[in-house]
Amino acid sequence: MEPENTAKAASPVNPVRVRGDLDPAISRWMWLVKWILAIPHAIILIFLYIAYVIVSVIAFFAILITGQYPRGLFDFNVGVMRWGWRVGFYAYSVLGTDKYPPFSLQSDPDYPADLEIDYPEQLSRGLVLVKWWLLAIPHYLILGAIFSAGVGGGDNGWGGFTLANVLLLVAVVALLFTAVYPKGLFDFLLGVHRWSIRVGAYASLMRDEYPPFRLDQGAREPEVTE
Repeated sequence: MEPENTAKAASPVNPVRVRGDLDPAISRWMWLVKWILAIPHAIILIFLYIAYVIVSVIAFFAILITGQYPRGLFDFNVGVMRWGWRVGFYAYSVLGTDKYPPFSLQSDPDYPADLEIDYPEQLSRGLVLVKWWLLAIPHYLILGAIFSAGVGGGDNGWGGFTLANVLLLVAVVALLFTAVYPKGLFDFLLGVHRWSIRVGAYASLMRDEYPPFRLDQGAREPEVTE
């Protein structure tokens, strides 16, 4: 009789994978000017996101009729999400690296931040009608509380700072005075943005798998076992 295998089998890899590696030699002060350095990216991204919306509308009708997301349009929108994530990781959402992001839609394994979304061979024609608004509402409410709702807003508040803003500010002030980016805050911010990107991919019709209500913290995707 063969010995019983007690090891847990690895589950399928998440179709939406977000990576963000913290720069171990990150500067104390560069976060003060990165948003200025990233202005060329911001200008390009404005036009890319306009194209992203147009492509998503075209993909909506293509999926509704054929059940498939045209591969070229899919790769383009993944590239836009990837570009936006790298710029955010560098300049304003995590501030986890001093390495300037490339002007590219393509995956770059040498850059500290990257994302991949597996192409679906077939998508549900019915789900395309409801997943981007109705089914995603619970995620919108939770993420909205993190990214949109002001902390202590109003006349006596903090000027509409969001929870994500406050946590990032604490992290970079600690970096300024200690030269160390607090790992707990970094992992949490990565988890929040990973969650947001998964929901964005779902709402943009790229996958049918419902995003998990889970804060997968840390630089790399967790190893999920079953």
